[in-house]
Amino acid sequence: MNAMVYTISGVRFPHLPSIKKNSSLPSFNDDRRTNAVTFSLRKDTRSSSGKIFARKPSYDSESSSSIATTASENLGSHQSDSSSAETQETLSEVTQVHDDVDAQKAETERQEQTSTLSTSGGQSYNENIASMPDSLDQEVVQRKIPPPGDGKKIYDIDPMLKSYDGHLDYRYGQYIKLREEIDKNEGGLEAFSRGYEIFGFTRSATGITYREWAPGAKAASLIGDFNNWNSKADVMTRNEYGVWEIFLPNDADGSPAIPHGSRVKIRMDTTSGIKDSIPAWIKYSVQAPGEIPYDGVYYDPAEEDKYVFKHPRPRKPTSLRIYESHVGMSSTEPMINTYANFRDDVLPRIKKLGYNAVQIMAIQEHSYYASFGYHVTNFFAPSSRFGTPDDLKSLIDKAHELGLVVLMDIVHSHASKNTLDGLNMFDGTDGQYFHSGERGYHWMWDSRLFNYGSWEVLRYLLSNARWWLEEYKFDGFRFDGVTSMMYTHHGLQVEFTGNYNEYFGYSTDVDAVVYLMLVNDMIHGLYPEAIVVGEDVSGMPAFCIPVEDGGVGFDYRLHMAVADKWIELLKKRDEDWQVGDIVFTLTNRRWGEKCVVYAESHDQALVGDKTIAFWLMDKDMYDFMAVDKQATPRVDRGIALHKMIRLITMGLGGEGYLNFMGNEFGHPEWIDFPRTDQHLPDGRVIPGNNGSYDKCRRRFDLGDAEYLRYHGLQEFDRAMQHLEEKYGFMTSEHQYISRKDEGDRVIVFEKGNLVFVFNFHWTNSYSDYRIGCSVPGKYKIVLDSDDSSFGGFNRLDDSAEFFTSDGKYDDRPCSLMVYAPCRTAVVYAAVDGDEDSSLVPISLVPDDV
Repeated sequence: MNAMVYTISGVRFPHLPSIKKNSSLPSFNDDRRTNAVTFSLRKDTRSSSGKIFARKPSYDSESSSSIATTASENLGSHQSDSSSAETQETLSEVTQVHDDVDAQKAETERQEQTSTLSTSGGQSYNENIASMPDSLDQEVVQRKIPPPGDGKKIYDIDPMLKSYDGHLDYRYGQYIKLREEIDKNEGGLEAFSRGYEIFGFTRSATGITYREWAPGAKAASLIGDFNNWNSKADVMTRNEYGVWEIFLPNDADGSPAIPHGSRVKIRMDTTSGIKDSIPAWIKYSVQAPGEIPYDGVYYDPAEEDKYVFKHPRPRKPTSLRIYESHVGMSSTEPMINTYANFRDDVLPRIKKLGYNAVQIMAIQEHSYYASFGYHVTNFFAPSSRFGTPDDLKSLIDKAHELGLVVLMDIVHSHASKNTLDGLNMFDGTDGQYFHSGERGYHWMWDSRLFNYGSWEVLRYLLSNARWWLEEYKFDGFRFDGVTSMMYTHHGLQVEFTGNYNEYFGYSTDVDAVVYLMLVNDMIHGLYPEAIVVGEDVSGMPAFCIPVEDGGVGFDYRLHMAVADKWIELLKKRDEDWQVGDIVFTLTNRRWGEKCVVYAESHDQALVGDKTIAFWLMDKDMYDFMAVDKQATPRVDRGIALHKMIRLITMGLGGEGYLNFMGNEFGHPEWIDFPRTDQHLPDGRVIPGNNGSYDKCRRRFDLGDAEYLRYHGLQEFDRAMQHLEEKYGFMTSEHQYISRKDEGDRVIVFEKGNLVFVFNFHWTNSYSDYRIGCSVPGKYKIVLDSDDSSFGGFNRLDDSAEFFTSDGKYDDRPCSLMVYAPCRTAVVYAAVDGDEDSSLVPISLVPDDV
């Protein structure tokens, strides 16, 4: 009987009901037979490189090693003569040593520290590896990660830290010690972070090597379509460090033993029983139709089928304007969208809106779609729901062509507890990649927590970050859940007040902080133009100070308190808003540490919460958003405040700005991923939504429809981005808040040569309202939230000119008189004669800019 063939996300593989997984564990002798699938194959030579060194776990003993050997012997080892011949070849080692380390001494130390990790045919890890892989950018290979500094500059930046120098010096000392250990045992951080060239599947001219660190396994074999899922066919061997390995020589015709697109798994005999797992370093995984578990896929397309990048990375922008997005829910239709559609339809939209960066969520494979991508199962695999790895590369290349930097929302703070598809209980133990017991479980997220003190976990995560930069050419990361990483309490049921004792004590997870220092050092050392943003709500001091100076090394911190403040205010009456409170929240951040601010992100859009637009306009959004229909007072208020909230957030809140897709035009309702009813063990039922995608999409058509008021909000957001692009006010060193008038409900501040005037009063408009400024001369309006093109009432004349008067006002050297209508935000620019002719309000900028 011939196998039925399905195509999922560009990968063609057979599907047989006979190999469908069920709850019963397979035996090691099970023979899951199916027809192998032949793909076009690569013809290039790819050899592994870098030293292989695995720390020996404390629980790994001689007895367990001998048990594993016995189990493997009982299973039988399938080795052909060609395999034996191949494994006698020597490998050439590529190790970079810092300039200040004597090469001969380093080699001696490596020989002492590195054990011979034999393969099934006699290869040893401390033999040499022939050549660098073709895909590795030679420019990157030649780069070196700078040696650590003294870590003392943080005390000059923030003298309050001197009281905590014991903790901080210990932390930096641990970092130095780890760098030295990596230099000594791995040839440096540059080599250590290329674990993907050693572990998982690597291809050479003569065959495929598969390696897996699984110290808790007693026996292991590689199974898949290529060997009819026969666990006796390709039995792996184990070294004393728990690394399992097998070499598969090319077939007689020179083709690889595993065809491109073949499904693969590793079958292990563990203390928890026999289990089939997706290789931890797998580069692609898919879910077959009608099946629940995922399968790993050996992804190695022919050279002519591989995507080749055509466009260079854009330069790092001075000011960062991020469009946060999710590929799957980026369609206007109720469906899972694709990388290709996002490339063709969404990226041009982002460019037109004026953003210079796109941050993409849910890239790492996650079995549970509704986790929003945060319960990762396969860390090196791009999600197959949206397409193939080459489709993702095409997307990123197109973004670069448009001048957009691409940031990946990377998850290293936790992992899915899924034991079928992910790392949890990978080798049958709960402490391989994660802390064992309660410390390894996040009770709120229902997920596993990494052990950042483990050598192999460090290798895995550092290599994972580098993989996405090198293979896919991402321009940086937004690290998720960093607060949870840095503290043993994970920020749960803790209120951070800013007291430094909260940051430097027994609740700090020093291993995790040191990992963050390592990964930031690695990223910035190899890619100086890379951008790294950390999601931290605690306000950890020195979070955005370079590692060499003693900091954690991020470029930006997400300013998360601002979004919470807006939700807090939106639950109150306008009369209860305090403008001083708004200004304090927006400006309450650490000096010298850059922030990315947002009025709302994906968090506020999820089911159970409300977006700003929904808080403001609620059910009136359903019936009163047509421009030819009289708006309700609630809609008028909502449209006015939506614009003001976003502009003042961008103006005062940080050096970068973020918007979640669709919120620029006040996307109605919430995000609700498709869900079925969930039956709990206690008999309760959590109702689902019948698997509907209706609220798991983005209605971009609403923002584009000129007959709807959503269009005005979208145009205002676009005007904001272009205003910042022209004037660079977010990163201007000049900022002065001259007025916070609680009676008038007016806020006035300067950023660069711009003066921002916000009137939050619900009824009072002010004629001839005097505001202070620092630059004398002529001013013109460059952005007016009340412009009719933005859904306003057009109460201001954008062609008017305003001239300053001498004399101090609000502690400014001069002043000017303006009209400040209620619930408006107006931006004035100082101009001279040369600028005057080219200065037009942002609302008049043509669409093609």
